Amino acid sequence: MDPQFVAFVLLALVGLFAALMMVTRTNLVHAALYLVVTFLVVAAMYVVLHAEFLAAVQVLVYAGGIMVLFLFVILLVDLPREMAAPRKPRNVHVATALILSAVVVGLLGYEVVVTRAAPSAGGASLFAEGGNLETVALALFRYYLLPFEVVSLLLLVAMVGAILLARAKA
Repeated sequence: MDPQFVAFVLLALVGLFAALMMVTRTNLVHAALYLVVTFLVVAAMYVVLHAEFLAAVQVLVYAGGIMVLFLFVILLVDLPREMAAPRKPRNVHVATALILSAVVVGLLGYEVVVTRAAPSAGGASLFAEGGNLETVALALFRYYLLPFEVVSLLLLVAMVGAILLARAKA
């Protein structure tokens, strides 16, 4: 069996466990820490798939920046007691979650079967074109420059808004 496939499956199991623990925790800080584990597992999957640049971005942006933001929000927002207390899920929510989970598992299983049946040389052509970083940079700045700039402006506006909201409470 291919060691890359085995590593990917093991990382997927750890990621699923961490994601399940994240959504079932009643303590928000513990849930945020399980989310960090999930982000790190995704970064490790990128490394297994030879996408080192995406792994570094995953760790820096999500596991670093976004989680700091989440923890500040958790610690600064004063939730009323009735909202902070865990509630029992309704049967409709549980049934919907199970049905959607079955659909996602089915789609992922189908994708695994299809991609394992027809191997491609995508990785080999990527390295022939100059590697992961060069390919991402060319695509980003050649074809996606406008969306990249729009997202950066939206993030700037969100950051300024968060600073204004935090200063208004202080």
